[in-house]
Amino acid sequence: MPAKVPLHIPPAPVAGEAPPSLESLISLGLYTIIAVGLIGALMGLCWWLGNKTRSETKGQPYESGVLPTGAARLKEPVPFYLVAIFFIVFDVEAIFIVSWAVAYDLLSWAGFFQITFFIILLFLGLVYLWKMGGLDWGPRAQRRGREGRMVE
Repeated sequence: MPAKVPLHIPPAPVAGEAPPSLESLISLGLYTIIAVGLIGALMGLCWWLGNKTRSETKGQPYESGVLPTGAARLKEPVPFYLVAIFFIVFDVEAIFIVSWAVAYDLLSWAGFFQITFFIILLFLGLVYLWKMGGLDWGPRAQRRGREGRMVE
């Protein structure tokens, strides 16, 4: 039976150990120049070849063949947007907290204080929004004025 040869695993490179080679910098620069040039050429071509006529009919809104009627503004608040904004804010907060929790042992107390500051800052923003009436919806919220006072 042949003897087992131990595998040699090279150590992982340390961040900032070696600067990028000249060839990689040249290829990155060439790629950037080609990408920016192509985008600029296509945008210029669209501007040059595009139709530049303006008319009242072209300026009107069009939605699936239905002519627009009335104002586009809604008279009542739409709570869906508030829920959507909350979802985005708390989703981003969850991403930061989970990423901190994965590496909490490497971040020590400095990481703990930073995530605590982040959570407190978000909480203060939530309290401010609550005090300004941004979380109110329903019949009572519809009667509020700009200053947050009841409008009769």
